[in-house]
Amino acid sequence: MNVYLAEIIGTAILILLGNGVVVNVLLSKTKGHSAGTLFITIGWALAVLIPALIFGEFSGAHFNPALTIALAVMGNFEWALVPGYIASQFTGAIIGAVLVWLYYKDHFDATEDKDLKLACFSTGPNIRNLSMNFISELIGTFILVFAIVGIGNTMFADGLQTFGVGGIILVIGISLGGTTGYAINPCRDLGPRIAYAFLPIKDKRNPDWGYALIPVLGPIAGALAAAFLAMAIF
Repeated sequence: MNVYLAEIIGTAILILLGNGVVVNVLLSKTKGHSAGTLFITIGWALAVLIPALIFGEFSGAHFNPALTIALAVMGNFEWALVPGYIASQFTGAIIGAVLVWLYYKDHFDATEDKDLKLACFSTGPNIRNLSMNFISELIGTFILVFAIVGIGNTMFADGLQTFGVGGIILVIGISLGGTTGYAINPCRDLGPRIAYAFLPIKDKRNPDWGYALIPVLGPIAGALAAAFLAMAIF
């Protein structure tokens, strides 16, 4: 399979399942309405795990520009592939977000809260403090990338390493998800935010472009920090 196609499809599945669980909890008249934060956190961990198991041997299952950049900095990934991977990841994220909206369109129409509709696509802080929000995303992504690299250096079989990635996502969500909603992935936030901007969602608000750079730059900074530390100690 073409590696770029694997990244497109894998990221689309990730967003469809990950943002799908958010919609299922937040929007009106869904079966999972008000199921709670833990429900979302478990759903996101599985949303990362499933496409990683499917596409890991084809593309490495990055699905995250910050991880792709970090691996290239470490010399574990070809720089020539980075632009295509990132473009594929954003393409997949937008496709996945469109599918979430299409699947739950009646529930978007039935929901009056405009902020909840935006939250189904993109992350946002509970306390808006851009410098601290940036630090939250930096630390969360640092843990993500450092742990992925560390697990990759273990003697576990590949399948077990992939399940370890699902565990990383789960614990980051439980432990560090209370501030910004742990985007820890530029395309996870910006891709769906772009989709939100152009989709004909009933009674939607603005996409909050003033916050949009935080879940892009914070994860990249955190991934780079993790890469440099990993190169120093592994």
